[in-house]
Amino acid sequence: MKRLTVLFSVMLIAAMLLAACATPAPTEAPAAPAEPAAPAEPEAPAATEAPAAEEPAAGKTVLNVWSFTNEIMTMAIAFEGKHPDVDVVYTMIPMTNGEYQTKLMATLGTDAVPDVVALEAAFVKSYVESDFLADLGDLMPITQELKMYPFVYEVGTDPAGVTKAYSYQATPGALFYRRSLAKEYFGTDDPVEIQALLSDMDKYTAAAAVVKEKSGGNTYMVASNGDFMNLFYANREQPWVVDNKLTVDPMVNKMVETVKLFRDNGYEAKATQWQEGWFAGMNDTLTDAEGNPKKIFSYFLPTWGLPYVLAPNATSADGASTTVGDWAVVEGPLPYQWGGTWMGVMKETKNMDLAKEFVRFCTLDEENLTNWATGVYTNEYLKAIDPAVPEGQYQAAGDFVGSQVVVEKIMAGFDESDLSKFLGGQNSYGGFAAAAPSVNARLMQGSDDAIQRALNDPLNSYLEGTITEEEMWTLWKDAVRNEFPDLIIE
Repeated sequence: MKRLTVLFSVMLIAAMLLAACATPAPTEAPAAPAEPAAPAEPEAPAATEAPAAEEPAAGKTVLNVWSFTNEIMTMAIAFEGKHPDVDVVYTMIPMTNGEYQTKLMATLGTDAVPDVVALEAAFVKSYVESDFLADLGDLMPITQELKMYPFVYEVGTDPAGVTKAYSYQATPGALFYRRSLAKEYFGTDDPVEIQALLSDMDKYTAAAAVVKEKSGGNTYMVASNGDFMNLFYANREQPWVVDNKLTVDPMVNKMVETVKLFRDNGYEAKATQWQEGWFAGMNDTLTDAEGNPKKIFSYFLPTWGLPYVLAPNATSADGASTTVGDWAVVEGPLPYQWGGTWMGVMKETKNMDLAKEFVRFCTLDEENLTNWATGVYTNEYLKAIDPAVPEGQYQAAGDFVGSQVVVEKIMAGFDESDLSKFLGGQNSYGGFAAAAPSVNARLMQGSDDAIQRALNDPLNSYLEGTITEEEMWTLWKDAVRNEFPDLIIE
């Protein structure tokens, strides 16, 4: 990559995680286990200006690509390897305080508008539903050839049926559980048998009662009530907004009922997602307010949750406690999707054909998706294309891609991978491949994130017992009304 513009530098792991997840607002921990507070999301280091970019080589076509992490930069370099006449100018701006979106909107109607943009799950629908992105419907036939999981392009399709964005990854959710605890409480750690025991929410709840009884209350079924949100939101029959009216699907009521039941019955540890107590449960260092050790039986996490959340936190900071090799993964009680990165082309681009080709290469090219998933894009590979590539730039094996054709071809190759060893010999790709076809993201709307976040504080107060359920709904509706004054709310 002859010309590389990186406005802000971000550590690789934090960058990967931010690219992958639309992190829900952390839920407050009203009681034990008490742990020191940690950031709700990984924080990027202080912004630093990149060195002045050199001029593009003579005769090369410049393609401006904007993203919020360095992840897609790997594909940009690989793209240049296939298109030596193209100079991809890669601009990275973090999402902190909405800076990425603010800067992107400021380019509209100017010569600074990028050609290709990355769109995170939390705000992709708001862009897809806007008039900023170009129609990429002519790429749809490729999705059939590669058997793309439907939700990776459904999310990028607006209500009128115009597809404006595609994703290179699929992020189906699954359930990770502790093998040793499963053997202790259920007599088996076999994923097939455990899935049968936890195949719907009624069974999952019944199993939580068994875990509490057999552990004497020292093992919780789940760490945080926040772990349930994606499951129930993903399985609604109606979106939040129907005919400009706020709609509460029965699955939302079921979610509130479930988290209340888990809280009242001591099935949930009251930890806070993305804070220390939540992570401590992954490596058996969780304690209650009196210092008594506690364990967590299961975590709901998507594809990226394995390499970027669970595996890195399975060993305590001092190395004294580890759960490596003691995990397994199953589909769990409900199918769901969590996070992801989509790519679109700005309608104002002056390089429409090239921009579309870049999106096609990144999201709908079998060779590229295979290389991305299997670890072909090492730092050495990238440096062979551009010697100026930073030392930390590469893509490790394991990301779950959006093509079922690719998944089926490479799945066996993960039998002996490090992630499979982490799962006690279980193929990490296999569990997600089983879950992915059931995911449905058709209900996603641009207003989802704000509406769902508005429920967090009232729900926590209800769980703590400081307000009634009726007061919870009233506070939530008031917050939504403030955010969307034109929305009909009864």
